[in-house]
Amino acid sequence: STPYMTQAAYPRMDEPMSPLEQMPASEIDCRNELKRMGVVYQDVQPIHEGQCGIDFPVKVSAIGSVAMKPAATLTCSMAATFAAWTKHELQPAARWRYFSGVKAIHQGSSYSCRNIAGEGVLSEHGKGNALDVMSIELNNGDDIDVRKPGLFAFRTRGFLNNVRADGCEYFTTVLGPGYNYDHRNHFHFDIKNRKSGYRACR
Repeated sequence: STPYMTQAAYPRMDEPMSPLEQMPASEIDCRNELKRMGVVYQDVQPIHEGQCGIDFPVKVSAIGSVAMKPAATLTCSMAATFAAWTKHELQPAARWRYFSGVKAIHQGSSYSCRNIAGEGVLSEHGKGNALDVMSIELNNGDDIDVRKPGLFAFRTRGFLNNVRADGCEYFTTVLGPGYNYDHRNHFHFDIKNRKSGYRACR
């Protein structure tokens, strides 16, 4: 046989595998779920930063027609959970209260290697399992700031209370204005794995 034929029949075994070949089945299944929900994402390089990191991160730029600004780097599980909440809770709540769909979610932090403020415990942000939402922009031009609404902002308060409460069915942690000073201006959502099954919704 010719050298060319030998090379074709027996590919070099030290060639790097494609990302899909390296991924566990659970990660591939998760990405199929993202596609099913219309999530616009790209796979990015693994992140390993001290005790922080994500083995198979995704960078989410949109959930269907809802833009993510800026794009959020997350675990696939967190991306799928957030997409489900956006689709089944956030969008319907906006249509019901404002007669408008959601145009964009403005996030303040996705993956970030840091501890929980005031504690020596690694934040879920450091694992890619958390997302902070600062404001929600609607198709009608309204930009709903997550900060505590004014005394007579009944519709805004009702909307924010709704999406916050509904988030507790999807995430294991939902924190926001009124919980403490650090969360005065955003909703924090994460999927921290607690053995007790406890959900922190405050």
